[in-house]
Amino acid sequence: MISLFRLQRVFNINQVPTVFHEDGIISGYRHPRSSATDCIWSLFQLTNETLNIWTHFLPTWYFLWKLVTVVLIQTAWQDSFTWPLLMFLLTCCIYPLASSCAHTFSSMSARARHICFFFDYGALSIYSLGSAISYSAYIFPDKWVNGVFHRWYLALAVLNTVVCTSLSCYSRLGFPFWHYDRGTVKRFPEYQSPKFSKVLRVVAFAYPYLFDNIPLFYRVFLCEGDGCTDNDTNILHYNHIALAFLTGFLFATHLPERLAPGSFDYIGHSHQLFHVCAILGTHFQMKAIEKDMVTRRPWLLEHSRPLTAVNTVWPALFCVLVNFFIIVLFSLPLLSGATGHKTPRKKAGDPGKTLTS
Repeated sequence: MISLFRLQRVFNINQVPTVFHEDGIISGYRHPRSSATDCIWSLFQLTNETLNIWTHFLPTWYFLWKLVTVVLIQTAWQDSFTWPLLMFLLTCCIYPLASSCAHTFSSMSARARHICFFFDYGALSIYSLGSAISYSAYIFPDKWVNGVFHRWYLALAVLNTVVCTSLSCYSRLGFPFWHYDRGTVKRFPEYQSPKFSKVLRVVAFAYPYLFDNIPLFYRVFLCEGDGCTDNDTNILHYNHIALAFLTGFLFATHLPERLAPGSFDYIGHSHQLFHVCAILGTHFQMKAIEKDMVTRRPWLLEHSRPLTAVNTVWPALFCVLVNFFIIVLFSLPLLSGATGHKTPRKKAGDPGKTLTS
């Protein structure tokens, strides 16, 4: 039992396989063949992943509390007008939980790392759809409600979710059953062109966000005159938008660790900062959605189309199933072992030799 509480050894960037490397992070890496138990115990020691995990695991409980509050106290299931808010809150619970789990267990192997982040990407795309469902119900400016774009908005958001998950998974390993071959490992996007792979991933997440927010951007930045829905909620939308763009900037630039490699290995690197900004942005987004829902309810009930399971629950369930299928499709070749990764198994008392293959 005492050995269970022993702190695991951490390694520097030259001692772990390339697939585990992070730009500007020199030390604090866990063993690339950690057991599930090792991964869990690593939550309680300082590695370069520890704060990545906690900055999303703790907020999961906050959003879960908000979801339970709406369901139990406001009896939301009895009022279809609140169903878009429920879908959004549910996705707010899913994406930080998936992210914290991905960061926790990603050091079990190279294959496990890819699969963990496939689920992370899928959860983010589902969160994007949750935003779109709530925006379609509460956020559209008055003059756009029931227009052509409004009628097609949710269907396009569903399509974007599928594209987002597919493109982000492709950015790691290419096409499943085609690029996953021992002789073509260098054709994987992350190996052949890491920068291009990063650009693909940024585009995969930025495009759905920008599309989802078209009605909001128009409402708060461009709309003038009648039908612009200029109310007290807009300040919350401004806060959310600012934090969202700061989140994207940190994710894309790897600042500040790129300016001083090794100085922010454990505390203060970009992934931790963008996690914090993402959660704060989601908090303001949630507050804005709740306030718009309450403030605009009488007008929307009179002028907008009715909210039913067809335009709230079913699109979310459909995307969950499709995303799961996409993740399985990308993961099956990894589970079969045809990836070209050969990471050595962890040995007790492993000396300080290089662990790269």
